Amino acid sequence: MTEEVIEDPVLRQRYIFRRVTDEDGGEILEAEVWVEPGGGVVPHVHPTFEERFHVLDGEVTFWVDRKRIVTSAGELAVVPAGARHTYANRSRSLAHFKTYVSPPDPELQRFLEDAAALGRARLSTRHALPRSWRGLLAMAVMADHYKRTTVIMLPPPSVQRALLRPLVPIGRRRGWRPGSYSAGGMP
Repeated sequence: MTEEVIEDPVLRQRYIFRRVTDEDGGEILEAEVWVEPGGGVVPHVHPTFEERFHVLDGEVTFWVDRKRIVTSAGELAVVPAGARHTYANRSRSLAHFKTYVSPPDPELQRFLEDAAALGRARLSTRHALPRSWRGLLAMAVMADHYKRTTVIMLPPPSVQRALLRPLVPIGRRRGWRPGSYSAGGMP
């Protein structure tokens, strides 16, 4: 069976998602990630789950609650639930790591797949900003749908709610449905 590789050209990374068993026999979500030089993610928070990043190759710089953590092959960075964090590949070579999400949250996988689809459709920028009216409507619907799983921190969430909340019904009427973007479900 071939595993699907999700390409995100805007964030300059690729993902493969798996369900695996941890040492205690519980299920966790594993995301295997390759980050190109200059790639990474914007500051965000996952309110309900912890992430453990095990670097397999290259170097990844994490910021967890304003603390800078530079990791290399064989090292681990842990992000507790609710911690503001981001990461970037500031090196000149490909970085490769596995992220373990506990408890597993299928919404994280759908969020990342949708964000990658918006990037492939050229609807978002490297800083998670919309490139067009279509991108703004898609992001408004995504932000509303995934607010319990992933909260982007820039602009501040209160500003996002004030600006995006009125656009959610418009986006839905125009056909935006989270979880379907990567399957070609973009209006």
